[in-house]
Amino acid sequence: MALSVTGLGEVEAKTYSKMPHLEGGDKVIMPPSALDRLASLHIEYPMLFELHNDATQRISHCGVLEFVAEEGMIIMPYWMMQNMLLQEGDTVRVKNTTLPKGTYVKLQPHTTDFLDISNPKAILEKTLRNFSCLTTGDSIMVAYNNRQYYIDIVETKPASAVSIIETDCEVDFAPPLDYKEPEKPQQPTVPASEPTAEDEDAKVEDELKFKPFTGSGKRLDGKASKLQATEVPSSSRSSPSDSNNKVNQETAAPASSGATNSTRQKSGKLVFGSSANNNKEPQKAPVKDDEPPKKDEPKFQAFSGKSYSLKR
Repeated sequence: MALSVTGLGEVEAKTYSKMPHLEGGDKVIMPPSALDRLASLHIEYPMLFELHNDATQRISHCGVLEFVAEEGMIIMPYWMMQNMLLQEGDTVRVKNTTLPKGTYVKLQPHTTDFLDISNPKAILEKTLRNFSCLTTGDSIMVAYNNRQYYIDIVETKPASAVSIIETDCEVDFAPPLDYKEPEKPQQPTVPASEPTAEDEDAKVEDELKFKPFTGSGKRLDGKASKLQATEVPSSSRSSPSDSNNKVNQETAAPASSGATNSTRQKSGKLVFGSSANNNKEPQKAPVKDDEPPKKDEPKFQAFSGKSYSLKR
């Protein structure tokens, strides 16, 4: 049934300025004549109504608390008037309606302060007990600890307006309107710089450090090594003329030493010490004929001692 202008006359919207305890719900107060008209018709309970503002084409839904308002007037919460873009004394059209039971509701707080409450879920459940229906696009008010928190109805299922009386409804939260994701700390990127003079000095010092197994090998017989050209690195190699001079000097040195010594050992033998000392044979001490020959000392013989008997 529609409570229109023709049926009930013009209906004025007033605030609950004298009834602040009713601000925590979505119920309105209607005149007694509306109850008489509804009682004569077959309607479904609980009573739910659709509010329509023809000037702004805003639609919302509500329940009824009492039928004690003055004739031609309807009293509604202030937050509901804000959703409908109504001022005190404006005209609103009221129509009886039936809404499906809600199964899913998505809410979005206006500020992050609502999340700072110790138990926002319990506060929200307590507040929604005073509501009979929810409409997508509305903003409801939750009063707690002398503060007012506004929450947007982002989505409702299975319809854009649902009844929440005696129903199990899943509630989901969207991030608050003023929520900002924490910025991830950016790691400073170090630009690739050109090598400095200190880096170049460090490289030079590394090159000048001792490197093992980089020397050249020499043979004991004075001949040039066959693997000398492959094993010695380019930095330690000398020119062919220098190597020939060294070989000539080494071969000349044994020749000069051979001139001073009377004899020289053959190649392929190792000689320790000077060749002159090695050529000399050790002189044996002369044996004197006058000395008597030494007698051979008796050898040790086992079990050669004397035996004794215990009997006398």
